[in-house]
Amino acid sequence: MSIIVFSQKYEPTWKSIDSRPCPQWFTDAKFGIFIHWGVYSVPAWRKVTSGLYASYAEWYYTRVMDDTINGGKAFHDRVYGEDFEYRDFGPMFKAELFDPIEWAHLFKRSGAKYVVLTSKHHDGYCLWDTKSPYKSDWNSMTIGPERDLVSELTSAVREHDLKMGLYYSVIEWETHSRKGKYFIDEKYVDKYRIPEERYVDDHLHFQLKELVNNYQPSLIFFDAGEWEGDENYWKSREFLSWLYSESPVKDEVVVNDRFFKGMPGNHGDYFSSEYKDADGLGGDHPWEESRGIGGSYGFNRDENIDDYSTTTELIHELIEIVSSGGNLLLNVGPTADGRIPLIMQERLIELGDWLNVNGEAIYGSKPLINQNISTQKDHVFITTKKDKIYLICTAWPDDNFIINGLSKQITNLSLIGYSNKIEWTQQNNNLTITPPLMKISEIPCQHAWVFKINL
Repeated sequence: MSIIVFSQKYEPTWKSIDSRPCPQWFTDAKFGIFIHWGVYSVPAWRKVTSGLYASYAEWYYTRVMDDTINGGKAFHDRVYGEDFEYRDFGPMFKAELFDPIEWAHLFKRSGAKYVVLTSKHHDGYCLWDTKSPYKSDWNSMTIGPERDLVSELTSAVREHDLKMGLYYSVIEWETHSRKGKYFIDEKYVDKYRIPEERYVDDHLHFQLKELVNNYQPSLIFFDAGEWEGDENYWKSREFLSWLYSESPVKDEVVVNDRFFKGMPGNHGDYFSSEYKDADGLGGDHPWEESRGIGGSYGFNRDENIDDYSTTTELIHELIEIVSSGGNLLLNVGPTADGRIPLIMQERLIELGDWLNVNGEAIYGSKPLINQNISTQKDHVFITTKKDKIYLICTAWPDDNFIINGLSKQITNLSLIGYSNKIEWTQQNNNLTITPPLMKISEIPCQHAWVFKINL
């Protein structure tokens, strides 16, 4: 007998919508790949500065072209000319070296379980063959690559047994304002604006249903709808009711919490943050932290080697997030011609090498909650799965260390990837582990090490 998990009709009310459980594939996945790629990948520049959001190169249209403080305008005028507008980059976004199979193979090798592509960022450029009349000359089939990039990558990702998701910006800089101020020069708003009375029904909902029906994403990452406009303005409940009840992905799709103002941390299959900008995450509700390997999501040519996180730092962040119950969505920013920068490839491959050894402590795991188990070591993180506890050490313990409050009887204790026995004792609910002395050839991995406890 087959079991239909989500067979009920979800009404356009929060009581009904919020009653839908988050599909388990997402909470088990733990690690995904984010991709910011589009017309902004052509200039691919923003002065690296300190501070949250300060180095986002995908914001070239609104934070670089007119920036007289950090040299953005001077850069644009010198390299492209004062009369060169953002849409002139469109024909230069050619993606001539884009190989979706190669990308998907890399993502599989990284150990990721899902991929999220920016189908449309705030600049409004669409990476698919959209039929929205407002994007007939501003999509990847009619200008630039002349390819349906969403379709090609979706097929490749699924061929590698990964889930495919799509990012979609609810607002567009050429149409919307924030707190009464437009994001870009008003001459471009006047030139390219979508009529407000047409935007929600004839463009926003049209495109969302187009993406769902044509590409059947397992995840929709809404963005920027929470800046301006409430749930009634964006008609969010109506769309989610359709998505969960009638769409072809109703049984497996997950959405985040950035569809409308007031949604973050209140509604959505999972809550989302970027570069740790959201407070209060880590409770029972599923959540996800996204970040770039550097300080930008889109490829930023101003970033150098020291602006990128090391493999060790990324693995430690993954461990910290997963042990708190979250997922990590790690971003890569491809070049305009379709290459993933080598330093980003290296980071993903090394992440995959670590997960190939220690993945059982990550995938499908849960944080340790409602138990009195603790350790005095700051560098020990704990995950659980069925009758197992995983002690993930982000620094190698040089001497014995103790786990307090372990009342259940231990049947076995091992170091994942190491074949020899581990010395340990259990007394009065306290576990003492003696780290082994290993030859270099016996070290199972780098960056972090996992002791597995069978109960």
